[in-house]
Amino acid sequence: MTPSGTIATRAFDPSRDWSSAAELIATAHLHDGVDWIPTAESLAHDWSPEPGFDLIADAVAVDGRAGRLDGVATVDRRERDGRMISHHVSIWVRPERRRRGLGTAMLEWAEGRCREAGRAWPRPPDWPHVIGGYGMLGVPGHAELAAHHGYRTHRHAYLMLRRVADPVGEHPLPPGLEVRPVDPSQFRAIWDADVEAFQDHPEPATRTEADFEHWFTSPYLDPSLYQVAWDGDRVAGSVLTSINPDENERLGVNRAWLDHVSVRRPYRQRGLAAALIASTIRLLAARGVEEAALGVDAENPSGALRLYEGLGFRRYHEEIGYRKELSL
Repeated sequence: MTPSGTIATRAFDPSRDWSSAAELIATAHLHDGVDWIPTAESLAHDWSPEPGFDLIADAVAVDGRAGRLDGVATVDRRERDGRMISHHVSIWVRPERRRRGLGTAMLEWAEGRCREAGRAWPRPPDWPHVIGGYGMLGVPGHAELAAHHGYRTHRHAYLMLRRVADPVGEHPLPPGLEVRPVDPSQFRAIWDADVEAFQDHPEPATRTEADFEHWFTSPYLDPSLYQVAWDGDRVAGSVLTSINPDENERLGVNRAWLDHVSVRRPYRQRGLAAALIASTIRLLAARGVEEAALGVDAENPSGALRLYEGLGFRRYHEEIGYRKELSL
């Protein structure tokens, strides 16, 4: 599809590539210490169509030997902060095939595809377009590839971990709030409150109806793990948690992910986030879970990093975000 030297990419083929792509990503991540291990089924869910992602146009593969894939790349795009279009690039290369031009070939394809999609994006032409991606600190190749193609470090994020059995302390709910079991009829209210809360984060993403459908059709959805604080019929804040048994088995862990932690602005600075996280930890302990994990932007303006460290989470991976302006 797009050659770079002797390396050629081809369009991702959903009729035959799901298992091979999941195997490649799992192999790369286990080698690099990245804690996302997809299955063919979960990958198909993660890469389902949405306004900023069309699998046929926005994913490519590099064929290897014996029917395996040696490389996969995707690009997606969405509006951020109501004023820019952000194009995100993800690249995976089989460990023994690195430093041979595969990453370069896929990044060149990605930049070309982002320019093409950017020119067709239905927004004013004066909106800036940026392109970037994340790489785990300590994994060779990310920084060099990014620097060679003119990307700069944009931000840092941490993955954090705590033992569920460690004491979490007493963190009562603020007066007037209560936590109730979650019913599917409440999904929309919970989602809308989470979207509202995240508008105060740097460059908040514009979430779409496809994002809502994607979240609540996850194969690992378990609302019984959710801790949602209510003020009457209004959501004050929530911790949305999931457990991926397939991933845990591959990693050899017993872990839950606190995927979203959010508190709406009127309820902040009252200890609500700490109360909901502490309640989540106790719930996970009762379920026999051993570890709790979450991700946080190092520059989160709400002080989330300090909050999580105060609740016993420790940093165990650091991710570097790379970005440059995209010339259409």
